[in-house]
Amino acid sequence: MVKVNWMNGIIEPKVNVEIESGKLSGEKVIEVTKRLKDLENIFSAENIRKEMTQDKIVYEVQAHLPVAEGTAAGLFFGTTIIHQGKVGNEYFMTKGHLHKKSDRAEYYWGIKGEGMLLLMDRDRNTWAEKMYKGSLHYIDADIAHRTVNIGDGKLIFGACWLSDAGHNYDEILMNGFSARLIEKDGKPNLVPA
Repeated sequence: MVKVNWMNGIIEPKVNVEIESGKLSGEKVIEVTKRLKDLENIFSAENIRKEMTQDKIVYEVQAHLPVAEGTAAGLFFGTTIIHQGKVGNEYFMTKGHLHKKSDRAEYYWGIKGEGMLLLMDRDRNTWAEKMYKGSLHYIDADIAHRTVNIGDGKLIFGACWLSDAGHNYDEILMNGFSARLIEKDGKPNLVPA
């Protein structure tokens, strides 16, 4: 419960976001870092990933979780930074997920850099949307999603999702996406997995 000075009724916010970097600070902000060693069997060239420096950071996530996960009608807010790099010819990317509650949608928006939002429906049709500063992406319910950094620097994007959506990483780990983004002739290409 927030105590308010009723003399003026004005309080400071509990969380702040730096608009240019997406960095969150304040109460109930968590941070997660994923390194190459944490991404076993995510990239198609697993043998190359194993030979790379395992402590290399692939992506970082900050999230403001004002309510307990699973709370109905709550919202979570987050920022992800995907570092520049490749495993073989496949760009650095997030693990990708579906929502445990499949009827939950999500918003992503580009803050900095250049990337792709990889999307896959339940029939395993996969497509990609360009991500850049100012792009807005509505991820419909029951759509698997993964983000990929195709640029020369960091890809930074924001997200907002329902607090009871949950994350289903296992299905993607077991079955993967039906297509992957690789660099070919200096450009990103969506190819069958």
